[in-house]
Amino acid sequence: MNAAVLASIQEQIQAELESAYLYFALALQCKDRGLPGTARWLILQHDEERSHAMKFIEHAHARGQSVSLADIRIKKVQWESLEQLFRSVLEHEQYITGRIHAMYELAQREHDYPILPLLQWFIEEQVEEEEAVRTILDKIAMVGQTGSSLYLLDQELGRRAE
Repeated sequence: MNAAVLASIQEQIQAELESAYLYFALALQCKDRGLPGTARWLILQHDEERSHAMKFIEHAHARGQSVSLADIRIKKVQWESLEQLFRSVLEHEQYITGRIHAMYELAQREHDYPILPLLQWFIEEQVEEEEAVRTILDKIAMVGQTGSSLYLLDQELGRRAE
């Protein structure tokens, strides 16, 4: 594995861990705002992002490489409505999708064929991630975000399977 590919793996591990931390911070905000279902959805997303980091770590280790962790930095997400929250989540997932695509292009350019199947898995995973958030946004648009609609949507989000 050449230095450029290893650096991109290292950067993506950092991005996945920052995603996990971001979703954890948002989950805590949802708990504070009386949205336990949305908080649960975000906690499960946090867990998933941590597992994504581990996939990259395990790949690097399987190829005899070391990884290190840097400080976690996240931007503060300000939201006044569930729609704003999930629009921020979608933007973040689109950012991660762009990173994965850039890694795939780099791996092809550097002829690092062993990482391509892992990156293909992530490409498909990102399609699912973005679709899930778009579905939530569609539901918000359909039912609204006040009163009983918000309550029922929060309950539905809380039933997300692990």
